[in-house]
Amino acid sequence: MTGPFGPHLRSLRQAAQLTIEELSHTSGVSVRAIGDMERGVSRGPQRRTVQALAEALGLDAEQQAELADAARAGRPRTADQPSRRPSSYGLPRGLTDFVGRAPELGALCDLARTASADGPVPVAVVHGAAGLGKTSCAVRAAELLAEEFPDGQVYVDLRGVDPEPMAATEALRRLLLAVGLDPRAIADDEQERAGQLRAALSERRFLVVLDNAADEAQVRPLLPGEGAGMTIVTSRRALGGLDDVARIALAPLSREESAELLRAVSGDVRTEAAPGDSVEAVRVAQLCGHLPLALRIAGTRLASRPGWTMRHLAERLSDEDRRLANLAVGDVGVEAAFALSYLALSERDKRCFRRLALVPAVVLGVPVAAVLTEADPYDAEDELDHLVELGLLQHEGVDRYRFHDLIRLYAGQRLREEETAGDRAAAERRMTDWLLETATVAGRVFEADDDAPPPPRTGLVALSTPTEARVWLEAEQETWLAALRLAAAAERDEQVAELGEALRWYAGDNQQWCREWLEVFGLTRAAAARLPDRRRELWHMNRYAWAFTTADTAQGGTRAREAAEQAMAVHELAASAGAVREQADALCNAAEAWRIYLDHDQALQAYARGRELAEADGYHGTFYWASNGLAATLVDLDRRDEAIEAYRDVLRSIDELGSASAAVQHARMFAQASLAGALCFAQRFEEAVEVAEPALAESVERGSSWWISLMHWVLGTAYAGYGANDAARDHLTQGIERAEERGTWIPAMLGRMKEKLASLDVRH
Repeated sequence: MTGPFGPHLRSLRQAAQLTIEELSHTSGVSVRAIGDMERGVSRGPQRRTVQALAEALGLDAEQQAELADAARAGRPRTADQPSRRPSSYGLPRGLTDFVGRAPELGALCDLARTASADGPVPVAVVHGAAGLGKTSCAVRAAELLAEEFPDGQVYVDLRGVDPEPMAATEALRRLLLAVGLDPRAIADDEQERAGQLRAALSERRFLVVLDNAADEAQVRPLLPGEGAGMTIVTSRRALGGLDDVARIALAPLSREESAELLRAVSGDVRTEAAPGDSVEAVRVAQLCGHLPLALRIAGTRLASRPGWTMRHLAERLSDEDRRLANLAVGDVGVEAAFALSYLALSERDKRCFRRLALVPAVVLGVPVAAVLTEADPYDAEDELDHLVELGLLQHEGVDRYRFHDLIRLYAGQRLREEETAGDRAAAERRMTDWLLETATVAGRVFEADDDAPPPPRTGLVALSTPTEARVWLEAEQETWLAALRLAAAAERDEQVAELGEALRWYAGDNQQWCREWLEVFGLTRAAAARLPDRRRELWHMNRYAWAFTTADTAQGGTRAREAAEQAMAVHELAASAGAVREQADALCNAAEAWRIYLDHDQALQAYARGRELAEADGYHGTFYWASNGLAATLVDLDRRDEAIEAYRDVLRSIDELGSASAAVQHARMFAQASLAGALCFAQRFEEAVEVAEPALAESVERGSSWWISLMHWVLGTAYAGYGANDAARDHLTQGIERAEERGTWIPAMLGRMKEKLASLDVRH
C-alpha cells in the first residue's frame, strides 16, 4: 500500500533527480503548491494536478496509479463514502469575456501568496456598489488561483441583500459539508461549528468564497484561523468591523475597459458595423456609468437585436426617465440591483438617499445633505456614511461624497414615487435658498471691502476668512451655479442680483472660469433688468461686458470689437443717468477690448478717463484697474521703462492706501505679476525675480491658481534669462501642472510655458 501523498511525491521527485523548481517548470504546478504537498500541508491534490505531476516525472502507468491512490487517500471522506463536495458548493460559472480588474486581481493573487501553514489565513473583502461585478471578480480570482489551493474551492452565497440573509449557522453547515466533514459529526452549536470549520481549514489548502455577505456578524463565525488557505468575501458593505482583513474596493471600469466589455458582449462585428458606431459605443459606456452590470445588459440587448446599431442603443439610453428601464434584460436589471440596497436602509436613510437626487451635482458635502433632510450635520453625516456602507454613495476625499450617475437616477425615481410634489418643491427651495445665501456670504467675505458691513453668519459652513470663502466657492461651484440657474428661471431676481454683486472680485480672481462667469453675469443682468433700480442694472450690464471680454480673450479676441461696442453702449447709458462709477467701469471694459483689438490709442484714452472718473468718485477698485490697464498698454506699445515705472507707482499707491479689500489686493497681484513680466521683457531678469518671488508667496497664501500659475511662468522666464535653468525648469513645470490641474484663463499661456520648458530641455 502506498504511503501518504507528500513523502511519496518527494521520493518520486528525488528519484527523477529534479528540484522542486524544475518539477514546477515542467508540470506547470507552482513551486509553493508542490512544497505544500511534500510537507503534508496539502494531502489530497486534485486529479488534474496529480496528472500533471505524473507526466512531468515520467511515471509509468503503475506509478501513476499509485500516486493517484495516495492523493485519493489524502482527501477527506464521510463515514460511508468517498469525499465528494456537492456541486452546489462549487464556484459559479466564470465569465469567458471577463474584462479589467487587473489591479484588484493582482492584489488578491499577492495576498494568496502570503498564506502559510503556520500563519493566519489571509482574508480579502471585495466590496462596492451593486452592479460592479464583485462576484465575477472573486470567481475570476479563484480561477487564477486554482493551482495555489489544490484541496479545492468552496463557494457559498450568503444572500446578504435578501429580506432574510442566510444565518451563520446554516452557512457553517454548508461549509463543513463542502470540506468533507461527516454530516453526523457536525455540531448543533454555532460556536462549535465555527471551531470545526477552523480545524478543517487549518489542515488543507482551500480557497473559500463567501459571496454577498450581509454584515460582519454573519461573516465573523465563518472566517478561518491559521492555515495555508484563503478566504474571499464579497459584499456591498466594506465590513469595517472585521479585523485583519484586506479590503479591495471596486470602482466603475475605465473608459477603455468599458468599451472592451461592450464589444465583447455585443460582438466586435456589431460595434464596427456602421460609421460612427465606435463613437456611439463610448457614449453608451458613459450612459451606463461604466458599470459592468449595465454594460453587460446593454451589450446583450444589442446582440439580441439584429436591426439595432450602437446609435439606436445610445438614443434609447439618452432618455433619463427611461434609462433604468432600458437597462434590464430577462430577470436581470440595474434598477432591481439598486433596489435591494435601498430596501436595506432605515426610513431616515431612505429619505436622505431620495433627496440627494435634488442636489445639482454628482459630488456633494454634508451641509447640503443636512439642509435637504432638515437634520443636524452630525446626523446627516451618519446617514451619508450609511449610504456609503451599502455602496449607494462613494467617499470623495475627506468630507465629500460622490453619486454614481445610475444610482442618482434611481434616487430620483424613488423621490418622485415616494414623496409628494409639495415636499419635493419645498426641499429643493430650501436647498437653493441656502446655496445662494451661502455663496453670497462667501463672496462678501472674499471681497473684504473696507466700506461694507460684515456679512451675516450662515451656519453649517465656516466662512470667517477669504481663504475659507474661496475653498467653499470652489468646492461647491457646480451646486451654487445650478441653484443660481433655478432661481433665475423662477425670476427670484433679488437673490440672483445679490449673488452677482457679491461675487464680483471673486470672479476677477478666478478668470479661468470665464465661460461660467459669462453665464453668471448674463443671468444677473437679466434679473437686474426686472428690478426697479436702473443704476443697479447698469452695474450688472458692466459685469456682463467684463465677462464677455474675458471669455473672448480666452478665445483669442475674435469678438473684441463687439465687446468694445457693448461696453461703450453701457457707458452712454451710465452717462445719461449721471452714474459716474458705472461710467468708469464701462470705460475700463471698453479699454480692455481695444487693447485686444490692437487699438492702443483708444485704450489709453479710455483707461485715462476711467481712472479720472474713479478717482473723483473714490472708487479704488476701478482706479487701480485703470492704472494697471494704462501700464499694460504701455508694455504693448513697447514703452517698457514707462510701463515699469507706472506699475511701481501702482504698488506704492496701494501700500500707502493700506486696504485689504479684494479689489485692491487683486490690483496689487496684477501689478506685481505685470511688473515682473515687464522686467523680463526688458531683460532685467534679476529685478524680475526680486518682484516675482514674494508675489508667488502671496499668491500661494491667497490660494489663487491663476496667479500661482502666472507667477511660476514669470519666474521660469526670469531664471532662464540669466541661465539658472534648473530653477527655470522647476517653476515652469509647476506652472504647467497648476494650469492643467485647475485650468487657465488663456490657453496660449499654457502653450507658451510648454514651449519655454521644451526650449530649455533642447539647450540642455
